Amino acid sequence: MKYIKNILLLCITITVLSCGAYSFTGADTGSATSYQVNYFQNTATLIDPGLDLDFTRALQDLIQNQTSLDLVNSNGDLVYEGEITQYRISPTTATANSTAAQNRLTIGVKVRFYNKKEPEKDFEKSFSFFYDYTGTELLSGTTKTVAYEEIFERLTQDIFNASLANW
Repeated sequence: MKYIKNILLLCITITVLSCGAYSFTGADTGSATSYQVNYFQNTATLIDPGLDLDFTRALQDLIQNQTSLDLVNSNGDLVYEGEITQYRISPTTATANSTAAQNRLTIGVKVRFYNKKEPEKDFEKSFSFFYDYTGTELLSGTTKTVAYEEIFERLTQDIFNASLANW
């Protein structure tokens, strides 16, 4: 009986410990233990105040939630920096009265990623995504909040996948 208990305890321990190395996000952080996200300045032609800080925080939060890395202000093993290069509202469809039936908000960012542990994984890439809304709505209040959430979710996930996902 004691022999069976020991084997069962060993199997449970191995199972629990082996699950710790697996990540459902596919993140490959290698030997990195920390990351830093530098402030993404808004250099777009059209500027929405606060967009830069909101995006920077969204990227920090996504990495924090999908990895076990520690967020640091300097000397991170992984460094994200860049700028918001595009903020554009454009009509996508028109009505018979030559007014916009639907508008599109497009946000683009340029990202520089540095991996101090594995420099061959460094890159500089541009990412963009959009949100469509009806021409009768103004880009304010709930519409703006929802648009930013959807765009940030896609942009930050694309950046995460390019830098850490091992698909």
